Parts: sequence; C-alpha cells; structure tokens
Amino acid sequence: MSNATPPGWYPDAATPGGERWWDGTAWTAHLRPTAPAATPAPVPPAPTAPAPPVPAATVRYGGGPGRRAPALAAAGLLVVGATVAAAVLLGRDGDGPGPSAAPAASATPTATATGTPSPTGPPAGADPKLLVDQLNGITLPIPDGWEKPGRTVDQVLTMRTVGSYDCPGHTSALCYHGTVTSRTANATDTTSVRELAERDIATAAEAAYGENLVGDRVHGGIVSHQRLASAQVAVAGRAGYQVRWRVRTGKGPGGYVQSLVFPSTVGSEAPVIVRYAFDAGPDGPPLALMDTLTRGIRPVGDSVTSGGVGSSIGP
Repeated sequence: MSNATPPGWYPDAATPGGERWWDGTAWTAHLRPTAPAATPAPVPPAPTAPAPPVPAATVRYGGGPGRRAPALAAAGLLVVGATVAAAVLLGRDGDGPGPSAAPAASATPTATATGTPSPTGPPAGADPKLLVDQLNGITLPIPDGWEKPGRTVDQVLTMRTVGSYDCPGHTSALCYHGTVTSRTANATDTTSVRELAERDIATAAEAAYGENLVGDRVHGGIVSHQRLASAQVAVAGRAGYQVRWRVRTGKGPGGYVQSLVFPSTVGSEAPVIVRYAFDAGPDGPPLALMDTLTRGIRPVGDSVTSGGVGSSIGP
C-alpha cells in the first residue's frame, strides 16, 4: 500500500502565510497565499412553538339547582368561543382554504472550503469544449473531433483526436492522430521560455514518436528530425516561445511535434509547457491547427473570450 502524499496545496515552511503545490512526487514553483478558513453561515434559530393556552380557572359552585345556571352559562360561552375559533382557522362556507401550516425549519448548510482541483482533470460540469488547467490557470479550446480523456497513462492534462488506431510499430498498442498536453515545467533552473522550449522539444518528440512509457517503439523509433520553426509568440497575454519539428520514424508516416513554453497566469508564474503531436500524412490533423490552438489559450475565468466558448474550432 502506498503512503505517498497526494497532490495539493500545503503550507510552505519557507514562505510564512503561503502555500506551495505538491504534485505527488516533488514540490513545484507554484505559490499562493494561504486560503482563509471558511466561516460557517449562521443557522437561524428554530421557530419557537406557541405556548399552549392557559385554561380558565375552574369555579366551584355548591350543589343545588339554583347554582347550576352560572356553570352552564360559562360552559356555553366556552363552546361558542371554540366554534368561532374553528371557523376562523378553517374558513367559512367554502370561502377558501385556511392558512397552511408553516413548513418545518430546515438547517442552513454551512459553507465549506473548496479545495484546489486536480491538475489531471477538469472539475465536474466543466465546459465540454474546454480543456481546463486549473493549476496553471489556463484553458485550451477543444477542436471538433477531439476529446478530453478521463485518465491517461502519464497522468497529465490531455486532449486528443477521437478514435484510436493500431500503432504502426506495435500493433498491440493504441495510437492517436493528434495529442495536446499541458504541464508545469518542474525541476528547472531557468525561467527563460526560449531555453526551456529548446530543451523540451527533443523530450516531446521522444514521448510522442520514440519509446512509450513501457519502452515500446510504437512508431518504430525516431529516424531523423527537421527543425521547421522557432519563434517568440504571445500566449494568453504573455510572451512565450515555441519550437516545431518534423519527425520521421522507422514505421508509419511520422509526425510533427511542438513545444510551447510561457509563464503561468497564476501564482509565481512558473513556466507552462504545452506539447503538440500531430501525425503526418492524410489522417493527421492540419498543421495550422497548432497555431489556432495556441491563439485560443486563455486565462481561467476569461469571461469575454474564454478559450473558444461559444465557437467551434474545426480540425
């Protein structure tokens, strides 16, 4: 049984009043102020039941026919009063229903603190056309014909083309014509987005078209690569950098890979890496879709142009 601490925000001993994100294996560069404890909503007092009526004092009369009249008169007045009260409560001659009983008081739910969503998946009820990276504070539009899987082998935020196919170099494995992932650049000693993109592109190519996590060369391995582009690019209002390769493989058509690096929109603005992997050939997504997706990246909560809401992005 594993006793590993789950990913989440934890107090940072080096930053009083701050919390740091633990990704399940190591501390990241993400910091935020300690969230204030939620104050429970006041619970209204339960309604007090009305006090029962105080019975009238009993008057004793002595025996004899001459003293029974006052007692009978008092009893008659009580009967008349009860009848009038019943008429008031129940309505007269079908004029309408009487007042309904007050509903029982229900307990007011207390406010609870909302935890930080997992970086490996969107919150329940999220827009199906958005890939939401809560940790890094960005959203990516999901194109037509793409999906966001509930779980992936490498446990990173992912969207991919709908439908798989048998990998050309390992027919028992499944491949996808297009894949995009978002992750935080951890364990790095540089904040230069250009340097990080230049470093990451070889890793991105190997992950997409080299060996998979279990060591299988599902595309027959990478034979060669060609640098297609490298340039500064604006991403979600921040200066980023991208590097794009054309990869040729031992089997199959190979593909295109791109590493896009830019500062996060939240916390300490740690670098974010978005990796693209598109198969080459007629079955792969058009290469221009990489640029369309990059332009569609938005900060979380951008209500004006929230990464494609209300629009459809074709492949």
